[in-house]
Amino acid sequence: MALSNRKRRQLSLGIQAAVFVIAVAVLTVIIDWGAVQQSFFNLEPVAPMFPGVITTGLVNTIQYTFFGFLFGLLAGTLLALMRLASFPVYRWIATAYIEFFRGIPAILVFIALGFGASLAFGLNLSTLQTAATALAIVGSAYIAETIRAGLQAVPAGQVEAARALGMPAWRAMVSIQIPQAFRIVLPPLTNEAILLTKDSSLIYVVGMAGAAAELTKMGRDGITMYQAGMTPLVVAGFCYLIITVPLSLLARRLEARGPAKASRKKKVKA
Repeated sequence: MALSNRKRRQLSLGIQAAVFVIAVAVLTVIIDWGAVQQSFFNLEPVAPMFPGVITTGLVNTIQYTFFGFLFGLLAGTLLALMRLASFPVYRWIATAYIEFFRGIPAILVFIALGFGASLAFGLNLSTLQTAATALAIVGSAYIAETIRAGLQAVPAGQVEAARALGMPAWRAMVSIQIPQAFRIVLPPLTNEAILLTKDSSLIYVVGMAGAAAELTKMGRDGITMYQAGMTPLVVAGFCYLIITVPLSLLARRLEARGPAKASRKKKVKA
């Protein structure tokens, strides 16, 4: 006798649940939980990390990300406008910049600023300046494409209507197109901030004093300093989650609000 679609779904879910329970039971038996606790959650030796070392690493990571994202957003907005400019030279320059920095590893930018800038130009950048500048350079290339897509998503009729009323092109761009574009691209911009938070860990390649250490260096140094296995890295990972999880929730909320607002507008018009 053939099963109905509903019964087939119930049977499939039952089999999946049984497999999951068996897998969990097997893992519970074969894993040495004492060794796991000793290697990953041995908090007693890393007690000196709290609160001073943890706070320093967390604050430095937030600083590097904030300034990198801020300057990256400004540069990315300028690059997006250049990509859409009528003057072809601006488009060529913006396209070359975006494609170059999206195509190379971010770690090369950190190395270039950390070591190459002092050798080639005699610049002695601080850790904050190096991290923020590198993140801004890399982030601006990705942010530019996000903002360009947002600008092109704004209905052309709104800009044309503003121009028909005698509004200059620059004013229509600033007062109509850019504000709407930023509302459209807020979720992907939030995701870009998350990526820059993780990319801030690349500053370790240039070396830094303890007061400038970010979370990754704090965790790496803690492995040898506290002899607590992987616990310092686990602590560093949880600190990253303190930054990235709220940003992820914010991005999801913004994504959910977009369709909701659009549906409400349609109902009002109807």
